[in-house]
Amino acid sequence: MSTANLLLPLAAEQKSAEVTDWAARIGWVLGLLLFIALVYWLMRQGWKWRGSLQSDLPELPAAPETPGAARLSMSGRYHGSTTAGQWLDRIVAHGLGARSRVELTLTDAGLDVVRPGANDFFIPADRLREARLDKGIAGKVLAEGGLLIVTWQHGDKLIDSGFRSDRSAEHTAWVEAINLTNQFTTTEGPAR
Repeated sequence: MSTANLLLPLAAEQKSAEVTDWAARIGWVLGLLLFIALVYWLMRQGWKWRGSLQSDLPELPAAPETPGAARLSMSGRYHGSTTAGQWLDRIVAHGLGARSRVELTLTDAGLDVVRPGANDFFIPADRLREARLDKGIAGKVLAEGGLLIVTWQHGDKLIDSGFRSDRSAEHTAWVEAINLTNQFTTTEGPAR
């Protein structure tokens, strides 16, 4: 007999071992899902806690019935609001922490922020402080100048709100127009 003939019965007798221990795999998957649920729950509790800490923030102003003619309008994304100068201190009270699509309209009365699926708000012209181009706001970092940051007064708090236009070339015109509005309202308007 040849060695090949002797090895054939040995190969036929060998069986492959059971590859999967289903009970252990199901246990690991369930454990992982429970861990993910726990992390999600903790994040949600942190969001609620942050909102309760910011509960002293007044209600957001609504747009006036006749805001006037639109000087500028823009569609894009709202990326959130933070305490002015502290780009990681997100404000979540009154829905300001929710990202969404946005339609911005600048009028002589102020800045109308319309957010489908989230709370709309209005920033009166005398509350606008400045606008600038920046690269980041809590949870969103882009290339230098990729975000339009509008600083405004709400109650006794200065707030930075971050927007990104669908056409980022519009950002410069917005900075100029808002800063011009601020200059007009502080020298000749109601803030005098």
